[in-house]
Amino acid sequence: MSFLLGRHIHCFFRKMRHSDVDLVVKNEAVAYEYPWSKGNFIDCLQSGYQCWVLATEKKILAHGVISVSIGESHLLTVCVHPNYQRLGYGREILKLLLERAHKLDSVECFLEVRTKNDAAITLYKSMGFSVIGERKNYYPGKQGREDAYIMSRVLPLP
Repeated sequence: MSFLLGRHIHCFFRKMRHSDVDLVVKNEAVAYEYPWSKGNFIDCLQSGYQCWVLATEKKILAHGVISVSIGESHLLTVCVHPNYQRLGYGREILKLLLERAHKLDSVECFLEVRTKNDAAITLYKSMGFSVIGERKNYYPGKQGREDAYIMSRVLPLP
């Protein structure tokens, strides 16, 4: 799929390749205080998870990973390079991942999100996710561990 978004940048979705991992890890490093490692992405690719990028001809703007198993899926990561945040790219890659999960027979999607990540929580709620629980001390934090909300939504998207 090819489209224009935000700053009228021509971009497209494609499956993540092993050759993308170094760029994806760089995006994670500038976007997150506790980024995924190269090994995390290689493991996801080797496990057959749905790993996708939103790219232009020259760069990767966003990426996401979702695992799909019997009847359910788990959103593992969504990342948008900081230069392209708040332009709709996060919503678009999340939408793609949820559609892919549904095509693979997932009827519900789960995720964890830091309880203090208001931007992500707002995005997830706008996409139909609801908080269904909390995991104490789930994420690494500056002063110990941080809590996470567990969120879910039924698939498919409307």
